[in-house]
Amino acid sequence: MDDPGLERKLFGLTFKNPVGLAAGFDKNAQLYNELSDFGFGFVEIGTLTPKPQDGNPKKRLFRLKDDRAIINRMGFNNLGVEEAVKNLRKSHRVLIGGNIGKNKLTPNTLAVKDYLICLEALFNDVDYFVVNVSSPNTPGLRELQDKEPLTALLKALKTENSVLAKKRKTQERPILLKIAPDLTDDQLLDIIEIVEVTAIDGVIATNTTISRDNLKSEPRLVNENGGVSGKPLTKRSTEVIRFLSEKSNKAFPIIGVGGIHSPKDALEKLEAGADLIQLWTGFVYEGPGLIKRINKAILNKNNH
Repeated sequence: MDDPGLERKLFGLTFKNPVGLAAGFDKNAQLYNELSDFGFGFVEIGTLTPKPQDGNPKKRLFRLKDDRAIINRMGFNNLGVEEAVKNLRKSHRVLIGGNIGKNKLTPNTLAVKDYLICLEALFNDVDYFVVNVSSPNTPGLRELQDKEPLTALLKALKTENSVLAKKRKTQERPILLKIAPDLTDDQLLDIIEIVEVTAIDGVIATNTTISRDNLKSEPRLVNENGGVSGKPLTKRSTEVIRFLSEKSNKAFPIIGVGGIHSPKDALEKLEAGADLIQLWTGFVYEGPGLIKRINKAILNKNNH
């Protein structure tokens, strides 16, 4: 849908509408143009790692139909950042975010290097970056969300971003941080402080959850390892958005993701303080018509 009422200007980019596709769907940047034809305002590719990796053994994705949810433990399966760069050399019909991570075998002490490799490789071909330290499916990854390692990682990326922009005579790319829904209030306050100290451009809230509260599906599915996405996440991810928005006094943009299955879910995220939203599991369950329905609801709300 092209309507000036849907346009959003954030961190120097113009989004034709605020409904994007979250990372993990087009992992290797193979389908972004086709996906944009469904009406997405932006598409996030990845998560990408420096070297190709298979991810976790299959089966690793389970539908919890009774919960309108999915459990996945993909484990950053991707063909490596260089392959994605080749795929991104087509012309883009849509804004692209590059979601970056570390290889499973890279110890956390060397994680910064993996993120820097991905930043440099993708720099010319994506519109913004997302630092993924919140997937539950790479052992030890979430430890990088702790204050000290996270501050160090983001500062290193900010510095490299500025170096690359000067070298290539272009703008710096916006850098966002994707966080887990399982953080405590104190940890979320740390995130607000880290965003301020490192001067990154925003936060994506939230990734999948390790919580299994109130799931109705059969135990053999519920007990599968991995992150839960979809409807069970709706409330928690909105709470995280509201907390970040209120406690930071709207100091930075937030992209809201987690359990958006209807226009109502989307509007709740926006009212809680999200500037843009992303779909993944809702897109799987509700189909591509959801994008248009959400955009229509946003326009209706704007016009009243």
